[in-house]
Amino acid sequence: MKDEWKGLNLVDLLDLLEPVPEPEAISMLPQTAGWLWLLLFLIALVAILGRQVVRYRNHNAYRRQALSELNRSSDDPTVLSNLIRRTALAAYPRSSVASLYGSDWLEFLDRTYGGKDFTNGPGRALASAPYRPNSDVRELKPLVKDWIKSHRRDRQ
Repeated sequence: MKDEWKGLNLVDLLDLLEPVPEPEAISMLPQTAGWLWLLLFLIALVAILGRQVVRYRNHNAYRRQALSELNRSSDDPTVLSNLIRRTALAAYPRSSVASLYGSDWLEFLDRTYGGKDFTNGPGRALASAPYRPNSDVRELKPLVKDWIKSHRRDRQ
């Protein structure tokens, strides 16, 4: 022990201690270029996925609107016929939908839906709805709802 420390009490000795030097602040920036590339890749990936989600929502906006209108409508076959016609005009080119009527219209609905419920089932009421009253059309509204939800644009 040094002579200058003799006779000092514990508090005085503690006062002689030098404080521990504080380390330099740690930078939060990545230290290698790989982390920067990874960050750029993740930002690009999030931007692309966000764009796809927006495109998908815009692409199917007519479906959401048609389903909303269908939920508010009655079971009247004339109303359902008009709704499915407007939905088809929004989904397909006007030239391939607007001139269809009767059995051609029902075949188009079956082809885009992937079934036979329009030509051989309750969907037949759509072709004759404006011209004669139908008594049993309880299954028509669920069929129209299924078509709106599941028709495919690439099946023309």
